[in-house]
Amino acid sequence: MRSFENLIAGKRLPSISGKWLPSLDPYRNENWCEVPDSDAADVDAAVAAASDAFKSAAWGDLTATARGTLLRKLADLIAENAQQLAEIEVRDNGKLFSEMLVQLRYIPQWFYYYGGLADKIEGGVLPIDKAEHFVYTTWEPLGVVAAITAWNSPLLLLTWKLAPGLAAGNTFVIKPSEFSSASTLAFVDLFEKAGFPPGVVNVVCGTGQAVGAPLVSHPGVAKVAFTGSDATGRAISRIAAGELKHLTMELGGKSPNIVFDDADQDAAAAGVASGIFAAAGQTCMAGSRLLVQRTIYDDFLARVRALASSIKMGDPMDLETQMGPLANIAQYKKVLSCIADAKSEGCVVALGGTTHEHAGGGLFVNPTIFRDVDNQSQLAQREVFGPVLAVIPFDTDEEALQLANGTNFGLGAGIWTKDMSRVFRFAKRLQSGTVWVNTYRALAFMAPFGGVKSSGLGRESGQETIKAYMQTKTVWINNSTQPPGNPFIMRLG
Repeated sequence: MRSFENLIAGKRLPSISGKWLPSLDPYRNENWCEVPDSDAADVDAAVAAASDAFKSAAWGDLTATARGTLLRKLADLIAENAQQLAEIEVRDNGKLFSEMLVQLRYIPQWFYYYGGLADKIEGGVLPIDKAEHFVYTTWEPLGVVAAITAWNSPLLLLTWKLAPGLAAGNTFVIKPSEFSSASTLAFVDLFEKAGFPPGVVNVVCGTGQAVGAPLVSHPGVAKVAFTGSDATGRAISRIAAGELKHLTMELGGKSPNIVFDDADQDAAAAGVASGIFAAAGQTCMAGSRLLVQRTIYDDFLARVRALASSIKMGDPMDLETQMGPLANIAQYKKVLSCIADAKSEGCVVALGGTTHEHAGGGLFVNPTIFRDVDNQSQLAQREVFGPVLAVIPFDTDEEALQLANGTNFGLGAGIWTKDMSRVFRFAKRLQSGTVWVNTYRALAFMAPFGGVKSSGLGRESGQETIKAYMQTKTVWINNSTQPPGNPFIMRLG
């Protein structure tokens, strides 16, 4: 098996304990590489390296313009290595090569964008109400950032953190998912080639308990940027709150795709199928609840069912494959458990609900549709993170809104209608960080993304995100030549 090592202070290192974790190729259902099984000692070393780099002249004295230049060099290198990185990611988590190659070719745009934004963050001179004082503000980096990423799209999710955080002047310790660390470890080779000083970006692999927990609680970490489940997010939030750390979290979802009877049904059916069956449903923004107006319910369900039935499953490296395996054994078991629970709840299977036997021997689950689902059922309330769609009928606009907002999540929502008055009403009232209208799963580097309620805190991408990696400093300068007044009275008047 191929071995990947941690990156600490610019050096490739095994874990201090010498232990390793195998990584599964989910298409072949066999281990293909190994990564370090690190612990708190490795975390200490990585945070120390990131802290030293943050304080160093090599990084700390760089101008914002110089940081932007490094980010643009990195973007060029990512573009040059897109195919190789995509192949590693496919091997590690089973995502389609066709999709991962699109992602890797688009990822450089985040680094170009934030590279250009790095020297556009301006402080200001305050028109203070005390004539003898000159007061101005500056924006400064926070320090060491812990970036903890999920296994479904490791490099895209990491980029959403690295690009603004590095543009702001921070340093990083990255903890990738133990299920898909290889692409991250290959990716960080590019930072040295781009000219980043050693220690600016570090990677420590391992489990959440052995690496994630000590990293989040480490006193040398100023901010935690996390993508993952809401349960883990809550645990991180409790630790971060106790340590008064800055926090950005992009968590799970149970996103509704709402189809009205005036919609273009062919386009809507394709959007719904994409929203839940693309990436085998393993996306935080998956449109896992389909809300359909009752007047078109049976016909529209038939359209979606026909599309789902025609999905080609197989080797994710085959460009004709439309759906690959689930990413790891734990997730495979979870999805099957959720399907079994839905059946025991009395949910009616309209399609699938079974495993898919394939010559590759991988972790395949057939596209699954449950019809006439109660919005209060476990299936409608719990994030499955697999190719499982819950279909729910509605009659009126108000009922559709109540159903759409009727979960603890609020990451994304889709609306399919030709009525623009309805679009604006729903866009305002949907409890969701993103609303897609007559489209789904669209993302861009300049568009903020994140959730409300249990779907997270803060936003990733867009201009505002860079300030989530910075803090304001206010500077007061007394220009007066007069003796000070009473030193025991605050200068308010």
